[in-house]
Amino acid sequence: MSTRLTTGGRLLNKAKQVTFSFNGKQFTGFEGDTLASALLANDQMMMGRSFKYHRPRGVVASGAEEPNALVNMGQGGKFEPNQRATTTELYDGLTCTSQNHWPSLEFDVGVVNNYVARALPAGFYYKTFMAPAAAWKHVFEPIVRHSAGLGKAPKDRDADRYEHFYAFFDVVVVGGGVAGLMAAKAAGQAGAKVLLMEQTAHWGGRAPVDGGKVDGVKVDDFIDATVAELEAMENVTLRNRMMGAGVYDHGYILGYERLTDHAPLMEGPRHRLWRIRAKQIVTATGAIERPLSFAGNDIPGVMLASAMRDYIVNFGTSSGDRVVVVANNDDAYRTAFTLKIHGLEVPVILDARPNGGGPLADAAREQGFRVENGKGIAKVKGGKRVTSVAICAQAGEGAVLEDIACDAVAMSGGWSPVVHLWSHCGGKLIWDEAQAHFRPDPDRAPTSHDGNPFVVTAGSASGPLKLGDVLVDGQKAGEAAAQAAGFDVTSTNAPKGDVHDEAPLVPCWLMPQGAGPKLRMKAWLDYQNDVKVSDVKLAAQEGYESVEHTKRYTTLGMATDQGKLSNINGLAVLSDALNQPIPATGTTTFRPPYTPISMGAIAGEARDEVFQPLRRTPVHDWHEANGAFFEPVGHWRRPYCFPRGSESHADAVSREIRQTRDSVGLLDASTLGKIIVKGPDAGKFLNMMYTNMMSTLKVGKCRYGLMCNENGFLMDDGVVARIDEDTFLCHTTTGGAERIHGWMEDWLQCEWWDWQVYTANVTEQYAQIAVVGPNARKVIEKLGGEMDVSKEGLAFMEWKDGKIGEFDARAYRISFSGELSYEIAVPASQGRAFWDALLEAGEEFGIMPYGTEALHVMRAEKGFIMIGDETDGTVIPQDLNMQWAISKKKDDFLGKRAQMRDHMASEDRWKLAGFETEDGSVIPDGAYIVDHGTNANGQRNTQGRVTSSYYSPSLDRGIAMGLIHGGMKRLGDVVEFNKVDGSTVKAKVVDPVFYDKDGEKQNV
Repeated sequence: MSTRLTTGGRLLNKAKQVTFSFNGKQFTGFEGDTLASALLANDQMMMGRSFKYHRPRGVVASGAEEPNALVNMGQGGKFEPNQRATTTELYDGLTCTSQNHWPSLEFDVGVVNNYVARALPAGFYYKTFMAPAAAWKHVFEPIVRHSAGLGKAPKDRDADRYEHFYAFFDVVVVGGGVAGLMAAKAAGQAGAKVLLMEQTAHWGGRAPVDGGKVDGVKVDDFIDATVAELEAMENVTLRNRMMGAGVYDHGYILGYERLTDHAPLMEGPRHRLWRIRAKQIVTATGAIERPLSFAGNDIPGVMLASAMRDYIVNFGTSSGDRVVVVANNDDAYRTAFTLKIHGLEVPVILDARPNGGGPLADAAREQGFRVENGKGIAKVKGGKRVTSVAICAQAGEGAVLEDIACDAVAMSGGWSPVVHLWSHCGGKLIWDEAQAHFRPDPDRAPTSHDGNPFVVTAGSASGPLKLGDVLVDGQKAGEAAAQAAGFDVTSTNAPKGDVHDEAPLVPCWLMPQGAGPKLRMKAWLDYQNDVKVSDVKLAAQEGYESVEHTKRYTTLGMATDQGKLSNINGLAVLSDALNQPIPATGTTTFRPPYTPISMGAIAGEARDEVFQPLRRTPVHDWHEANGAFFEPVGHWRRPYCFPRGSESHADAVSREIRQTRDSVGLLDASTLGKIIVKGPDAGKFLNMMYTNMMSTLKVGKCRYGLMCNENGFLMDDGVVARIDEDTFLCHTTTGGAERIHGWMEDWLQCEWWDWQVYTANVTEQYAQIAVVGPNARKVIEKLGGEMDVSKEGLAFMEWKDGKIGEFDARAYRISFSGELSYEIAVPASQGRAFWDALLEAGEEFGIMPYGTEALHVMRAEKGFIMIGDETDGTVIPQDLNMQWAISKKKDDFLGKRAQMRDHMASEDRWKLAGFETEDGSVIPDGAYIVDHGTNANGQRNTQGRVTSSYYSPSLDRGIAMGLIHGGMKRLGDVVEFNKVDGSTVKAKVVDPVFYDKDGEKQNV
């Protein structure tokens, strides 16, 4: 059965019919339909089931505020749950299913909850937590977990693409209704760079539906002309299908653009998340009509009066042939007129105001409408759709005066400005007694860091609801925003729109006013979460006087519509129960996003190969071409080793170590963090960052340093070089560069903001090659150039700038292998050429590259610690016998006070030592040193653990470092390490420096 009208449907292209399916059944609609309008046109009144009681639910609104008509959309990789039918544009081949029912929408066994509603009152879920543990675990928990959620979670990989976009504007206008158009035009004419966004596919908002004239022309023509003017302005950008998702500090705003939802076969990303910086933001977000609370106000066919108007005018769709209109304001009369114009019957208009309406009510009577003043609805009758309404006196207790047959109800409880974006960043609200709504308080606007407001509202979002007032307010908002953004504004008169006289609204929060418990229990506030008037009353009775507590106790406003329809009515009911005015009760907190946004849009392009972009050194292609086996180190891929032929990784590592120790090897050390710290206070700053003294370091010298967090635990290490009096270059671990740079900036910006220090992470600006081994100096000298790299010209722990061959180089005489070593930095653009030149120069010495595993073994042979191996977030320098790296001359450094705590300074801590197995085998990684006795779990006690364990080709045996109770005091002791299979291996406690203890090789 079709309910499509022969008139109306201004947004439809009736020449293009489209086919779609709902719950496996095929339907047709037109291009321009929303899914909701197309379902209504096919007489599909029921579109889902409510969360708690599984009651039948039909569409109640026409926009983003819709709480009921949620569907599972698409299939496979295109599947997405909880999509609003009211904002989903219809397209050919659309596939969707209704939610929250089993086995079917028409017959749902979950509706049994509706018949035991008295046993599931507000706070039911919380009260079950207080049940005995056994009852909760075996009875309540399975029920709650099975009931949780609405739509189904996607199972297949998302097949769509998403992207982020960064933009900067002087003025951003959110909302493309007549107020937003006026604001954008005013700001654009002042010369501001303007972005205007509208969440729907059409401009003008509600004005084309409600009608009227602007400067004597139809409002539709005025909108078209204004949009054309804006499109002609080079400084104005227009975007529809784009929602203002959230407003944040300092003029930061998120825009959520739906690019291909309406045309899935279109090329390009599905959604785009705009990250926008604006000097000024105008929120022209309009207003939302409020429902009325009466028994049965959730039955399919009960709809907002404005939504019913929308479906008729925009889509040529009726919700019923006989429609009862019930309201407390004049605006609903426009729906009655619209219904009649399009050939539908209105048996009665119920006006809750005892004294009736104004000119619109008079016009209704003149046109023959039956208008009943001071009347309301006692109950809507029906199950899966409306069959009749019972009329009662609004001032009474619900005694039925008359029963009127109908198949739909249009309700209107007044209008509430959409204040969400205004509130996101701290804008305050004021209660408007005349309109019975909260509106923005212009004297308490969101302010930026300089104390100046950066958000202004426009049109109905400010409070005005009449066309003429909205136009004026929109223009003033645009002019004010442009002026605040620094542009000269010449104020002009706004276009004149119709301003009809209307009688005052009379607040009506419950029908009838004196409804008893039975009626209150059937009057719904939050449709999706099944929160009733009686639930809020019960919450107040049980002591939940805070609106935030009531929200959580009842789940009022916690549905996917985030209380857009239910909040004000719920506040009013709570205020009445507490016997206090609504402003005293206050509002809940509005948080972004305004409506849900896709997880894909949040992630943007960060998925698949670019989920975590891999970083490569300038020499990476050479490594790849020469068979490197890579390992992840942070975001980098570093060569673990360079196996040749059928060589195992272990054999390759041994070969690389022997070659390096016997002659010369090359290490690509470009990934090591390089952070410039510059400024008059740089030395003072680094004294706080590192445990040892850095301010005394001389220009041209290097110093190894340790960095601890504020809890005293070791977090990074590296060599610091002093470049000039005000400049240092700090090396960090590969995985620590961004983290340490952020750590430095955190302290500078938040604690020592008045220190004159500048930091820059220049890790990727340089390629850094370590030339290591007895012949390292010969290889460098063979390249030629002006740099003297002799022992006298460049001593250990010094650095020098100059030419090596044809390359601009900075050479550091530092060693993490214990051999003669130079770490040479060249500009990244010269990195590959420098590597090739070193290979050619070292050919006669058998030069070969070595990877990270060879580096680790050589470090361990020298007893050098590794961040992440010897440290785990609980280790302090003293545990590693590194007291020598802690300055006694400094008053303070990060972590000093923490290290002075009794348990940190205790000699009872596990401390670093070396270990050699009796049989020369390698101790398994992660093995614990077992002790006498067992713990409470029956496991053997432990007295230490391995931190680094390797086979040493230099010593031809297994070596290990680890933490053991007593540390170096245990030298010579034989201890047992456990293995995964339960067996143990014995090892002797030894000095952790296994190779060249006196450092003769590195100082040649």
